[in-house]
Amino acid sequence: MTLSGKARLAGVMGWPVEHSLSPRLHGYWLEHHRIDGAYVPLAVGPEGLRAALSALPALGFRGVNLTLPHKEQALDLCHVVDDMARRIGAVNTVVVREGRLVGSNSDAFGFMENLKQGAPDWRAKASPAVVLGAGGASRAVVAALADAGAPEVRIVNRTRERAEALAEALAPWLGSALSAHGWDQRQAVLADAGLLVNATTLGMAGQASLDLDLGGLPPDALVTDIVYTPLMTPLLEAARARGNPLVDGLGMLLHQARPGFEAWFDVRPEVTTAVREFVLSA
Repeated sequence: MTLSGKARLAGVMGWPVEHSLSPRLHGYWLEHHRIDGAYVPLAVGPEGLRAALSALPALGFRGVNLTLPHKEQALDLCHVVDDMARRIGAVNTVVVREGRLVGSNSDAFGFMENLKQGAPDWRAKASPAVVLGAGGASRAVVAALADAGAPEVRIVNRTRERAEALAEALAPWLGSALSAHGWDQRQAVLADAGLLVNATTLGMAGQASLDLDLGGLPPDALVTDIVYTPLMTPLLEAARARGNPLVDGLGMLLHQARPGFEAWFDVRPEVTTAVREFVLSA
């Protein structure tokens, strides 16, 4: 669509930002819904984040997404931050409301919506979940699973101390039992799990491989990976070979974008096969 002088503006701030699929995704939705608006990449270095965010109201922006390395720094730069962003320790969505910056985090929402769409019969409350990794992505995943009623979430990390720190940090907010485990326990914790989540970059294109034998995982346990390059990671390939249900990581990226798009453009977009194929064709 041709933009008018009343076009609604949003974008994504990152450093670097040229790799981001968000402009392609939001551009698809804008065109699909015939919205007079634009979503643009904004290359902002860490030292410029405060000034860039502060300028959004004056420039007429309705808000932005934040990607690396800005998510944690934005916690202290927004006027209001919601409970989920505080819990996760990062902001990925900023909405301008009456000149004020309202920060939120939709990663937990995106993770759960991806599972609901890809594995509608799976239930969080049915059995323990195992989460590999203790970084920012893992915080969102653990928070999402605990909110969904998982009876236990087992956090496994190469450095056990980081897993313990994550469990301790999230414990005040979450009712689920959180337990921390070292990398040497990654096989043992699978025994009665109903969900296995890889929240690390292991298995991603250009990264080290994920060394994990799924032999002890129940055959009906759901396996998912936040990595989507490649779409079918070695972990997902191994799960498929033994008959486990699986959900790829692309849907988390797509679903986490929906709340921001709705706040900026007043339309709740859907994640369809068409939009998945469009984003993958980049």
